[in-house]
Amino acid sequence: MFTAYSALCIAVIAMNLIAGITGGISWQRNRPSVAFWYLLRAAQVATGIFVAFACVTYALGHRASDELHYLYVFLPVVASFMAELMRGAAASQELGDRLSPTEPKTSRELGEMFAELEPDQQEEIGLSIIRRETAVMTLACVVIAFLLWRAVETTAGMF
Repeated sequence: MFTAYSALCIAVIAMNLIAGITGGISWQRNRPSVAFWYLLRAAQVATGIFVAFACVTYALGHRASDELHYLYVFLPVVASFMAELMRGAAASQELGDRLSPTEPKTSRELGEMFAELEPDQQEEIGLSIIRRETAVMTLACVVIAFLLWRAVETTAGMF
């Protein structure tokens, strides 16, 4: 059981790191990457599967001697949710920064202002939004990989 647990955790770490590296390269090159978003979602699903597996092993009586292990197992879920919330706010922030930097506007007003822009300007802002979202999710992948690595380090006495 220990081998499966550790192997799954290391596979999830690798998936998050691969997604993070792909996102970092995409962000650095200032080019959207479809592959990044697929890798990110795959890493998120794998993280969820690992957390569920950790719950099953706990229920079966295999417990880490260090209670901190469970914090490191569940924090990636929290980090992922927070990153998704921040990603959602990135569009509003970018629109606000670009279209109304001095006066706060509602999302509806920003949407109307955006609709009035030329297609080239809309594309430029859209690419900026994607870049900002990529940065947020890339950082989340790296944080999740780190947290899971710490989880692996604290599995002592589990099996």
